[in-house]
Amino acid sequence: MSLPKRFLVGRPLRSGQLGRTLLPKKLALPVFCSDPLSSNAYATEEILLALSLGGLALTHLTPWIAGAVVVLLVVVVLSYRQTCHGYPNGGGAYVVSRENLGVNASLVAASALLVDYVLTVAVSVAAGVANLASALPALAPYSVQVCVGLVALLALMNLRGVRESGTVFAVPTYGFVAVVMAVILWGVGRALAGDTPHAESAHFGIQPSHGTTGWLAVALVLRAFSQGCTALTGVEAVSNGVPGFKPPKADNAAATLAIMGGITVTVFVGITGLALISDVRVAADPRLLTGTPAGYEQKTVITQIAAAVSGSGSMLFYLVAGFTAAILVLAANTAYNGFPILASILGEDGYLPKQFSRRGDRLVFSNGIIMLAVFASILIWAFNASTTRLIQLYIIGVFVSFTLSQTGMVRHWTALLRRDAGPGRGRIHRARLINAAGAVLTALVLAVVLVTKFTHGAWIVVIAMPVVFMTMKAIHGHYARLAVELEPSEEAVSLPSRVHAVVLVSKLHTPALRAIAFARATQPSTLTAVTVRTSGSDTAELEEEWARFGIPVPLTVLDSPYRDITGPVLDYVGRIRRKSPRDVVCVFIPEYVVSHWWEQLLHNQSALRLTARLLFRPGVMVTSVPWRLGPAEEAVRRRGRPGSRAGS
Repeated sequence: MSLPKRFLVGRPLRSGQLGRTLLPKKLALPVFCSDPLSSNAYATEEILLALSLGGLALTHLTPWIAGAVVVLLVVVVLSYRQTCHGYPNGGGAYVVSRENLGVNASLVAASALLVDYVLTVAVSVAAGVANLASALPALAPYSVQVCVGLVALLALMNLRGVRESGTVFAVPTYGFVAVVMAVILWGVGRALAGDTPHAESAHFGIQPSHGTTGWLAVALVLRAFSQGCTALTGVEAVSNGVPGFKPPKADNAAATLAIMGGITVTVFVGITGLALISDVRVAADPRLLTGTPAGYEQKTVITQIAAAVSGSGSMLFYLVAGFTAAILVLAANTAYNGFPILASILGEDGYLPKQFSRRGDRLVFSNGIIMLAVFASILIWAFNASTTRLIQLYIIGVFVSFTLSQTGMVRHWTALLRRDAGPGRGRIHRARLINAAGAVLTALVLAVVLVTKFTHGAWIVVIAMPVVFMTMKAIHGHYARLAVELEPSEEAVSLPSRVHAVVLVSKLHTPALRAIAFARATQPSTLTAVTVRTSGSDTAELEEEWARFGIPVPLTVLDSPYRDITGPVLDYVGRIRRKSPRDVVCVFIPEYVVSHWWEQLLHNQSALRLTARLLFRPGVMVTSVPWRLGPAEEAVRRRGRPGSRAGS
């Protein structure tokens, strides 16, 4: 097992090498910001899809909706820059809420983020495969299998270490930005020169499925806005991962956020503008498109733009399709960094299993990475890798955490103002104003998202978040009860009145004799060997051998008319405990230790079941006495050795 693991994951790193895994800004951008950068591949498309339900009548509102999304993105980026400076130890919305809004608010933020990280992986990978299928339609029937394989590949890359995965992911991230910027500049240049590009769907019509007046129109516009807000997903990952940056950590994290915000706004505006210039047509249901030729396959907006600007068979078209698919898949890497870090903090605080707080061989939180991959794969399978269905569940958790984080930051700066009377008050006032604006805007958007997406699948997230919340509360309650029970007490250190030793035997062989010898060496108050009569002839043979070899320990035979071993042993131990409640019963169980893993299936199953039942009995100790079984050749040599029992 060690060799395959070393091949896949790499050699283990010492704890002292943790500093070598810290990221400079050029690697932190692809590691922490691939999600918001990749959102440009489908944010514009989601706006157009929502507006298409009203036909072509509402498409003129696209620039206004995109502008509102840009304003919101700028405010959120500025707000999280304050979080990076205010909480340089990371933790993001969870830590900010815990310290400023209380435990329950922090767990709401944590549950929202955990659910959203799983959705980020599922949506990003599904969207990436969908873009790849636009260029290679033969992949479409195998979308689920390809998605699950990519989720596993991403998990493997992250198990190798953050810095190593960042180096690998840098090429697709920067490649995507480069080719999309090339398309934007080329398309805008053509439009300015009078050679306006036209998408392959420009002459199609769209059959409206909803009205375009009154409240229906308002509902469609709000839905389009909520869909476009997917461009903001992943912004919080930088504030969660501040400890992963090179010093000065807070400054580098804030700078990375600013760079990401600038690139995201530029690309989003460019793609939206070119989609309008080239008259791209998309519909949530392709059957609503009118004037399409037979067998027409609807392509994504970004690939339609690339085809309109450079031609559907050009090198740039395939580069856009390839890099878009790559960065959409790698956008999941934002979650692969955010989920394990958040889970580790929750593990340290006792709200998730403690295993999540431990680093693996490569100094990453391996358990969090593996669990994220498992949950995301289940979600992809359940929703058949459909981006359209999965995206309806998306961003609710993001805006819950946004709102709580920004509200917590307002209280944080307010508390600082009460204590600080120095010249830094102006900066604190400015930071509080930015976070207050972020809190108000994200709360409004959260309300819009909940209303417009609830009946389209978002109700699943509304149920999932309380389930995660209650699970974390239950885990913390367990650890709290455990801490109370494990407190040192006089009763725990007092000596038992007597120790009754029970050695379980089935045959008189070397492991049994070794267990008896070890039990005698402990010098218990009483010592008894116990066997269960499941076969009359076997028990008679054991009793005969016991007498012949003169074993200096009495043998007790327990009857079992139903051939059960566990029940009679538990009853026997229980009788001893009832006679002497202050005494301790120590059960010695001889066990085989085999040379190969597959041989384990042939042994020790009854011992495992019995051990599991005895562990829950008060006042009962279980001691396994192992006997290692060597290779068959060694056993044959030992059998023929003079003086050995088997050969006598």
